[in-house]
Amino acid sequence: MEKTDKMLAEKLLHISAIMLQPESPFIWASGWNSPIYTDIRKILSYPDVRNFIKVELSRTILNAYPDVDAIAGVATGAIAIGAIVADCLGLPYVYIRKTPKDHGLENLIEGNLRPGSKVVVIEDIISTGGSSCNAIEAIRNSGCEVEGIAGLFNFEFPSAIKRFREVNVKMVSLLTYSAMVEVASEIHYIEPSDIETLREWRKDPGSWTPSKRF
Repeated sequence: MEKTDKMLAEKLLHISAIMLQPESPFIWASGWNSPIYTDIRKILSYPDVRNFIKVELSRTILNAYPDVDAIAGVATGAIAIGAIVADCLGLPYVYIRKTPKDHGLENLIEGNLRPGSKVVVIEDIISTGGSSCNAIEAIRNSGCEVEGIAGLFNFEFPSAIKRFREVNVKMVSLLTYSAMVEVASEIHYIEPSDIETLREWRKDPGSWTPSKRF
């Protein structure tokens, strides 16, 4: 594990941008039972965490995608993160709506992309990969190239890995689910007995059910 992984995991757990409750699972909007809940937007209220992420995500992008011409944030969670990263890099910025605006110019992409631009897509959370792939399609349809995806937190779901492979797009992230669980154990945020529960959930989150002791 890199030092950045550990530092970011500790920061996100400390401000409850990531919460782990294997003993009392959350219910996601999708209906999934989950021992983890993410509220990444909280980073915007903490300047030290926000600046750490801005710098580290910018550095990661330059290392992974040195030819980047523009940054695109995915609505809604990554709009602000994408904006501060683009500002740090001094690059043009747009954001991608989930659906086209229902009035005016009916934009799907907000902002201006120069045709042929090499774009990096910013995600706050990479889960199933659906929103990322929609953004990739919109950018390609605008006449631009997608250099890759840069995420803050990656659940490492097999479905997302499969989707990105199918659309031929590289993905990097600052923090993975596996690293976060490791750090949570090291700092005693969770009990040793919780680790296997968290690992089992990630393998098949849609079908996972809490054990009877919950």
